[in-house]
Amino acid sequence: MPDLKRKRIITVATTGAWPQKADNPNVPLTPAEIAEDVYNCWKAGAAICHLHMRDDNGNGTMDAEKFRETIRLIRAHKDCDIVINFTTSGDLNATEETRMFHLEELRPELASFDCGTMNWQNNSVFLNRPQFLEKLGLTMQELGVKPEIESFDPGMIYNAAYYLKKGILKAPLHFQMCMGAAGGIAGTTKNLLFMVETMNAVAPGSTWSCFGVGHTAVEMLYAGIALGGHVRVGMEDNVYYSKGLLASGNAQFVERAARMLREYGLEPATSNEARELLSLPQRP
Repeated sequence: MPDLKRKRIITVATTGAWPQKADNPNVPLTPAEIAEDVYNCWKAGAAICHLHMRDDNGNGTMDAEKFRETIRLIRAHKDCDIVINFTTSGDLNATEETRMFHLEELRPELASFDCGTMNWQNNSVFLNRPQFLEKLGLTMQELGVKPEIESFDPGMIYNAAYYLKKGILKAPLHFQMCMGAAGGIAGTTKNLLFMVETMNAVAPGSTWSCFGVGHTAVEMLYAGIALGGHVRVGMEDNVYYSKGLLASGNAQFVERAARMLREYGLEPATSNEARELLSLPQRP
């Protein structure tokens, strides 16, 4: 049996809802591009892929058929057992029903659960009504989809603890600490430590991962590893590999994360090890 204490999960967020080819020509946008990118990231050490879809104009969409085609193309690589994680917030104009429909149709292993409303990028509202979150949480339980609780500030962690007590969420919880997004908590090591301490106080026994947006990405990668968490990387969060240098692809970010883990004396978790760490059913 592998020593899971030395294993950390790398999640790759390949696309997001916002970056365009004009920002970085290597951002994958079509199902074929995303699927091939995911496969390369899996080979580089990613255990989970967090998926957003784009419409034919390159804008964020919750179109279930785009998700379906991307999954088909990923699984066409017969050796690829990467954990599938769907967004539920890939289009700020989507209805609440549309944000859940693809879960019912395709039943991914994980999906995002954004545990509160926030001012998004200082120019719009990322709306997550309590009534929607209750319905989403119960729907995920019925479908066997584990929520990845995206927390953009400490209040969202307290919201998750409330939904846990109410039975909307089930332990053990898994948090994604979303650091450095405009409208949310700043991406600093001090703030990440506070987020993790808050989680441990109100939802003990939970697992967590983190990422940093833009220039905070590398600090959050190092801090997440040092504080004992899992990590997320990818062009959803940052299209630059370093200052002034565009990333050549998402696999470049995964390779750096895997290298950093090994320099800490750790190892990237395989997909099935990630399933064990997150209390997910094993894939045959």
